[in-house]
Amino acid sequence: MFMDLALILITAGVITVVFKWLKQPLVLGYILAGFFIGPYFKWFPVVTDPTSVHVWSDIGIVFLMFALGLEFSIKKLKKVGATGAITALTELAIMFIIGNAVGHLLGFSDMSCIFLGCMLSISSTAIIVKSFDDLKLKQQKFTSTVTAVLVVEDLVAVLLLVVLSTVSVSKSFNGGELAMSMVKLAFFLVIWFVFGIYLIPTFLRWMRKYMTEETLLLVAVGLCFGMVVLAAKAGFSTALGAFVMGAILAETIEADVIHRLVTPLKNLFSAVFFVSVGMMIQPAVLGKHWLAVVVIAACIILFKSTAATMGVLLSGKPLKMAVQSGFCFCQIGEFSFIIAGLGTSFGVIDSNLYPIIVSVSILTTFVTPYMIKGATPFYNWLEPKIPAKVKERLEQYSRHSGGDDDSRASIGRFIRKHLTNIVLYGAILAAILLLSISLLRPFLDRLFADLEIPQIWSRIIGLVATLALMSPFLWAVAVKDVSRKKIREMIDTYRFSLAVVIPILLLRYFVALFSVGMIVAGYVDVAAGFLMVIAVIVVAVVLFTRKADGFYGQIEERFTKNFNSRQAQASFHIPAGMENEFAMERLRMTPASPLAGKTLQEADIRIRYGANIVTIERGDTIIDMPSKTEIMMPADVLTVIGTEEQVAAIRGDIEKEADLLVHDHSDHEMHMYRYHVEAGGPLCGLEIGTSSLATKHHAMVIAIERDGQRIVNPSRHTIFQHDDLLWFVSPDELTLAGFERKMIEV
Repeated sequence: MFMDLALILITAGVITVVFKWLKQPLVLGYILAGFFIGPYFKWFPVVTDPTSVHVWSDIGIVFLMFALGLEFSIKKLKKVGATGAITALTELAIMFIIGNAVGHLLGFSDMSCIFLGCMLSISSTAIIVKSFDDLKLKQQKFTSTVTAVLVVEDLVAVLLLVVLSTVSVSKSFNGGELAMSMVKLAFFLVIWFVFGIYLIPTFLRWMRKYMTEETLLLVAVGLCFGMVVLAAKAGFSTALGAFVMGAILAETIEADVIHRLVTPLKNLFSAVFFVSVGMMIQPAVLGKHWLAVVVIAACIILFKSTAATMGVLLSGKPLKMAVQSGFCFCQIGEFSFIIAGLGTSFGVIDSNLYPIIVSVSILTTFVTPYMIKGATPFYNWLEPKIPAKVKERLEQYSRHSGGDDDSRASIGRFIRKHLTNIVLYGAILAAILLLSISLLRPFLDRLFADLEIPQIWSRIIGLVATLALMSPFLWAVAVKDVSRKKIREMIDTYRFSLAVVIPILLLRYFVALFSVGMIVAGYVDVAAGFLMVIAVIVVAVVLFTRKADGFYGQIEERFTKNFNSRQAQASFHIPAGMENEFAMERLRMTPASPLAGKTLQEADIRIRYGANIVTIERGDTIIDMPSKTEIMMPADVLTVIGTEEQVAAIRGDIEKEADLLVHDHSDHEMHMYRYHVEAGGPLCGLEIGTSSLATKHHAMVIAIERDGQRIVNPSRHTIFQHDDLLWFVSPDELTLAGFERKMIEV
């Protein structure tokens, strides 16, 4: 294991140094390193235990997705969620059709063509995220859109695995199983986010005064792996679990510190992941099936990026952002391998399709960084060639699609609000129900059996405890935001509203009644009619209990506080209508920044960059509206506001990295000297401060030996006495003119 790890890291380190010298993306160096130490390159030492490498690469994906979630957050996902869904579904539909057609042209079987279409539909999150890191693009506005699309694609990939498994076994499509998988996925995502936002920030706030960097790292990685395990147990990918936990922690004020602490781990294990990808390169496959590899890769690079660009445009984003985002989707990755492996394990796809798709993935991975870098130049070339009418229509479509909620009909807001209420609280009630039936009831049954108490008492206690826990959420799903006055006004204004309002309200009441009925049925075996009577009585009691109202209010207040904790750290918030014109970021100044040590006036930020610095955070001190004489220091966190281009320009100078990680200062040394003070000498009887050693000779006294004692770092008022032995340092080679004896360098 250690030999393999040493071989991987040393080879990757040497090759990435070469790629850094060539100014090429490091991810390509990792892949090339993997090819050299892989089983298909015979002139280099080979990794002996691929299983361990596979485990390390899985950990790398987990850390990559965890870091991605930390940078993204739920608020951004909500903001660009519609764009991500529209883009992902557009791209998936187009690429599935193209993949199917290309498969038939290359002579693959019908089932292989279906699998090929699915493989080409899913992009590589790991490759894109790593490319953003290498190209310093993580803070660009279009990266949020790309991340949203990647999240939707990963969710769809989970559903595709369910569908393809069913099709492979039964040779038929089961719509019911797909629907249940979608419900299951939505349920777990809602539960994870709701309980995560409620519990985790509260826990971190409690332990903040005991927290060190070591403790925070352990807790954060532990929470990440815990969510990975939960996701795997629920039947989802480990990458999804890591992203979810990262997104939850991104809403805490510890997010920036966690990201800084996790980054070295992410860099280490993600390097192993990309090396493992390179180990799968098979020159024999490239030689034998080169035509299929080239055709499929060309289709991905051309059509996948085009389809993604169309999807972003359809979602209402500007053309520039559409091109920048679309050019990121020009590769396939880890989920494509999983889909290919699934088809191979079931024996339903051609045997040569798996190595072909691996080769295509490697080839498109090499192209990805250059496609991302070339997006803006391509847009600059394309934009002048677009007819004015077309550009005008695209701008009108973008403005129309970006309208805020205030411009929409109130009936639409009513539907969204109440359906969200039903889904959210219905999921919470379902989670409480499942936990109660699967964990609480067996525990109470065993406990009361050991105590020789009749089982009926364990069931009654469990039922009462569960209903008490459910009561605030029953109130929320049935009564919260139900205003008779507003509903009456809506019905009077929109005549057709009656057909929408009444069914939604009835659905809310049904969810509450059904939840109570199910929990009663889980504890007491009685007739269904009797259950419904009990349900009606319990719900009626709950709905008219002020305590439930107050208890729910406390829960909602805590959740809202946790959800907005990180946002509350910002100096102010840009209104929704101005977000397209302004960007605001918190940037940490590095020691290598050319602005470090300068005042705001000297830096001339407003003139040079067009941006403004509205806040400087320095340790525990926050300087709002800093004056022009305020000095910017390394490690300061500056809140910068401006356009996206202005913020991007100043970011490069504020977060500038040093040319060299480690500097060699061996040619800069201090000389140490000793000097014996004699009676009548030039120093005898003088104070250190008046002896001109510092001002005239650039020397500093660090010790005096006197009467067998050593005075370390004597004060400036210390007087030189006869027979003192002085020790001092200087960067210069000294010869003190006028001294009766030359100093001796030690």
